[in-house]
Amino acid sequence: MRAINDLRDRMIVALDVPTVREAYHLVTRLGDGASFYKIGYRLAFAGGLSLAEELTREGKKVFLDLKLHDIGNTVREGVESLGRMDLAFLTVHAYPQTMRGAVEGRGAGRTRLLAVTALTSYDDDDLHDAGYRLAVQELVALRAQQARTAGIDGIVCSAAEAGIVRAAIGEGMCIVTPGIRPAGADSGDQKRTLTPAEAIRAGVDHMVIGRPIIRAVDPRAAAGAIMDEIAQAS
Repeated sequence: MRAINDLRDRMIVALDVPTVREAYHLVTRLGDGASFYKIGYRLAFAGGLSLAEELTREGKKVFLDLKLHDIGNTVREGVESLGRMDLAFLTVHAYPQTMRGAVEGRGAGRTRLLAVTALTSYDDDDLHDAGYRLAVQELVALRAQQARTAGIDGIVCSAAEAGIVRAAIGEGMCIVTPGIRPAGADSGDQKRTLTPAEAIRAGVDHMVIGRPIIRAVDPRAAAGAIMDEIAQAS
């Protein structure tokens, strides 16, 4: 399951822009320098679902990052509807009932389900403020184990927790990490970051990279530099 035939698939470009027009312009500029794109809330709610379908028709892979979370039946129905879009990845929050509903909704479809353990902008203090008694690493390990039991295909976590997650899920599931920053780049609002090379060495399968590419003067060159770092570490 974890075999990655195209090295470009390790890098998922986050289309964190406000309009479909800007997103498609970025995809065009990147050309064959990228093969995998993430669409999150902002773009999804501005026409991004149609863009996702267009990108898949063009042979691109799409990660729809909606972090679904509701009662199990509602999640099941939502995943059933989204399953018609031929997505590569779809995220749900790693609550057991939510994950079980998502797996039921996906059925025999090809969309791979990813469970979000703890957001990479969270640290121990943030979890405490939200009412959790566990530290970040403890919560990540627990939810990764629950995801494996539920039949989820992969885990979204900080690269800093990749080792903990791999120990919990084994080798069959994939690890996808946001919060990746090239060496020397600003970490922004992410509190638990690694460079692409560090992430690969930590056992990460796919890394989500947004600002270092989309805010670059030359996005294709920025993506190429990141791919060089990934290739050297792979």
